[in-house]
Amino acid sequence: DVLAGLESTGCLISNPPKAIEIAVDKYLALFRLAQSGLRVPRTYVCQTALAGMEAFQKLGGDVVLKPLFGSEGRGVTRLADEELACHAFRLLESLGAVIYLQEFIPHTEGDCRILVMGDRQFGMRRKNPHDWRTNVSRGALTEPLEIDDQLATVARRAAIAVGANVAGVDLLPHQDGQLYVLEVNAVPGWKRLAKVLNVDIAEVLLNHVQTLVTQTKKGIS
Repeated sequence: DVLAGLESTGCLISNPPKAIEIAVDKYLALFRLAQSGLRVPRTYVCQTALAGMEAFQKLGGDVVLKPLFGSEGRGVTRLADEELACHAFRLLESLGAVIYLQEFIPHTEGDCRILVMGDRQFGMRRKNPHDWRTNVSRGALTEPLEIDDQLATVARRAAIAVGANVAGVDLLPHQDGQLYVLEVNAVPGWKRLAKVLNVDIAEVLLNHVQTLVTQTKKGIS
């Protein structure tokens, strides 16, 4: 709201407040991504344990349960046992919480985090030998990622879908070669990325903001 207020006064906001609002809401972001023609995991949103179990079966009995709002893998759980899933859904129903379920995407090479910054992109691959979640905060190992045309195009389209100039896009290659967009973060961290690539991402960001300022002064949208 503060950012939106500043934007309404003509102040340049490097990442539009609306983009941050969309990205922080997992369902809204997913809807925008799917609407843009990008491949996303099959997803069900419900409020009762009964509906949750129906969705669990439709998604093949192997699902990822997520909070609608959150980061760094907090509250994200994989459920592949029917009894455990039922207990989890009943607990969420008793709390009046939303049950947000996605199909588990089989993969072998970890996922890709691509930082989109205007026309530039920086990427790393994340693998976790001890956890199916690939968050760096959970001990994932990282390595530089060569961004090919497919990765670049999908990452850029994902950032545009939520309206972000600066975005951390999480992509997951399926075992069959298909590329899924998992999430878009409009307030991305870059500490590990800068270290892995040996690139001063902060300097790149400052230069990007300076470019936006110059374009704004010249009246370029």
